[in-house]
Amino acid sequence: MTQLAAPSSAISSAALGGPWPASARSGPGGEVLVGGVGLAEAAERFGTPLYVVDEAEVRARARAYRRALPHAEVLYAAKAFLCSAMADWVAEEGLGLDVCSSGELWLASSAGFPAQRILLHGNAKSPEDLRLARRLRVGRIVIDGPAEIARLAALVAADTPQKVLVRVVPGIAAGHHAAVRTGVGGQKFGFPIEGGDAADAIARVLDQPGLELVGLHCHLGSQITEIEPFLRAVDALVRLLEAVRDRHGIELPELDLGGGHGIRYLPGDSALDVAEFAVRVTDRLAVRCAEAGLDVPRLIVEPGRAIAGPAAVAVYRVLSVKHTADGRCFAAVDGGMSDNPRPALYGSEYTVRLVGRRSDAGEARVDVVGRHCEAGDVLVRDALLPADLRPGDLLAVPAAGAYQLSMASGYNMVGRPPVAAVKDGRARLLIKRETVEDFRLREVGR
Repeated sequence: MTQLAAPSSAISSAALGGPWPASARSGPGGEVLVGGVGLAEAAERFGTPLYVVDEAEVRARARAYRRALPHAEVLYAAKAFLCSAMADWVAEEGLGLDVCSSGELWLASSAGFPAQRILLHGNAKSPEDLRLARRLRVGRIVIDGPAEIARLAALVAADTPQKVLVRVVPGIAAGHHAAVRTGVGGQKFGFPIEGGDAADAIARVLDQPGLELVGLHCHLGSQITEIEPFLRAVDALVRLLEAVRDRHGIELPELDLGGGHGIRYLPGDSALDVAEFAVRVTDRLAVRCAEAGLDVPRLIVEPGRAIAGPAAVAVYRVLSVKHTADGRCFAAVDGGMSDNPRPALYGSEYTVRLVGRRSDAGEARVDVVGRHCEAGDVLVRDALLPADLRPGDLLAVPAAGAYQLSMASGYNMVGRPPVAAVKDGRARLLIKRETVEDFRLREVGR
């Protein structure tokens, strides 16, 4: 870990607030420091595009969940962003891990993450996914479709049962975009409660001696900032727990509400209040269980974005600035939809800031665009940036830690950016830059 200069006067400057990591400060000469490390200096050392992750922010957010939900189980959703260091951080903070592929499972296992604290789910688990999960002895597997019941049961001996949860669809729409609203019927996930599919799946699982049904699972969607949808989900799932007891004579001990907890991407955005969520959800669960005459099951939650998202900043270098005849201005950077597909997929909005130099010019509206061969490759529309923006400038985009690199592609054979961790004024590389040679090595021959 190498020291990068961080003048004490800069560190004591006002926090940037909003979607930036809590440690983000304005420094001299237009610099921005995260974790005591200057973003411009990090860009000079590691190159751009670059993702800078504040380790202390990740840990603080993980601890906030543990404090708010001391009697619940908190699983970090690896799909938001996973590397060996992230697995280490969340494990050390007492969180479990939620994975949805053999790739995520292998990485977690290779990093030494305890298998019993891992939950595997996904709507289309391959036989290889299930075999690996069994071989590593993961704690729980979420059954998401009818075929998985028989497929998993065939892998399990009755004397070594596999703990499972059944994913149900409560019929509740929540989330910032239709593509990520997974709590409603008519889509690929889970078993709908309405119509009896969930009840039938539960009965089938209970008929398998090698499967130990321990609870119900649901996931409403992504980037949810209101608590009410989670309360309605509690109501629906407790009614199903009651029906299971009445039909089968058993009480399931676990209830997994998934994740989808929203964060701030723009300064004026709202975010899910974790402390309020914890109080209202646990209170609602206790009340509904008392009304049904049920013991209160152990609550499980799966935050991913809410832990990783605000902890990272993406840093790009401006390659060109173009002014069009109709008065628009485009600043093209050295990244784009290959490292952040969210604006193109969901119309997601971000804020952006010039770093590394101070400008006295007025503000101008600029579309910050990527380098790819798509008109839709736009990272930030109508950004207010200095009117003298020029090639070579550095731009920083906060709230970059979730569903950017985890969804990154090799479009145009532009390699994925490196990831550097910062903490206490020091920076270290976690993931190296993907190069043209990396692409070439995948080829077998011609």
